[in-house]
Amino acid sequence: MRAAALARRSGDLRRVTLRAAAFGVPVLLAVSALVFVLAEHSPLDPLAAYLGARYQDTSAADRAALSSTLGLDLPWWQGWLAWAGDLLHGDLGWSRVFTMPVADVFAQRVGWTLLLSGTALAIALVLGVVLGLVAGTRPGGRLDAALSGLAVLLQSVPPFVVALGAVLVFAVTLRAAPVAGVAEPGALPTVAGVAAHLALPAAVLAATMLPWMLLGVRTAAARAAASDAVRGARARGLPPRTVLTRHVLPVSLGPLVMVVGARVPELVVGAVLVEEVFGWPGIAGAVVSSAQALDLALLAALTVVTTAAVLIGSYLADVAQLLLDPRVVVDA
Repeated sequence: MRAAALARRSGDLRRVTLRAAAFGVPVLLAVSALVFVLAEHSPLDPLAAYLGARYQDTSAADRAALSSTLGLDLPWWQGWLAWAGDLLHGDLGWSRVFTMPVADVFAQRVGWTLLLSGTALAIALVLGVVLGLVAGTRPGGRLDAALSGLAVLLQSVPPFVVALGAVLVFAVTLRAAPVAGVAEPGALPTVAGVAAHLALPAAVLAATMLPWMLLGVRTAAARAAASDAVRGARARGLPPRTVLTRHVLPVSLGPLVMVVGARVPELVVGAVLVEEVFGWPGIAGAVVSSAQALDLALLAALTVVTTAAVLIGSYLADVAQLLLDPRVVVDA
């Protein structure tokens, strides 16, 4: 029986992986092409962004020549094919905004984004599980009502409002945290300095993710607490901690994984907004700058990477659900 179950689970994982790949590749191609389509119909002029103040002093003939040199006069499909062809050879292109290879832009910024997002996600997961279990195991009580109400209220506030409010209260009024960046002006980043500058943006980003984690765990925990299995465990005289850790917690983690996977887009958007408000030197600044200047090589790469992050997050959530809950079966 055990061998049969392992074989079935292995087959489920294989089917999930193949489906994710079959769905993900066309989506990434379509998203990257859409970037070039939208750029072609954008009212923004990439040449004006490239030349800056020199644009007005540049003759029409020089503008046309420069556009041709930079490839800005190509139809969207030619620009996309050229970009995709370079990508297949491992070349992400050149960023006009940062005047460096796109790969170098990623190398300089992606680590900061991962640090912020990873820290915030860890904080939100711990608090979501703990507070969700506290609320879910006491359904209808005052603490449940208070935590659920706070989560609903926080969920209704846009992330940038939470970020601006945190800056006003903790950075400007109380002066309890640095305002922006990863180090003091003119100073090199240090572990202590980065930790101090990370605390507030990570807390804000965690606060934007916490409501749906807390509510998801709360709902699953309340259902588990009312189940026959838990009532039977209590009737057998098992300690409350044992009932919580062996019966309620495992059942509550499966829905949490699915919620996290489904909410990855919100994590990406929230990280972008929080980075912009706090001046965090991550991917967000590159997204905004590349969009404003129609720096297509960088913008397309950023869009594909963020889309891939969402798809990978959804895939990992499916895999985790299969591993955590033996009742889940993938259709053939």
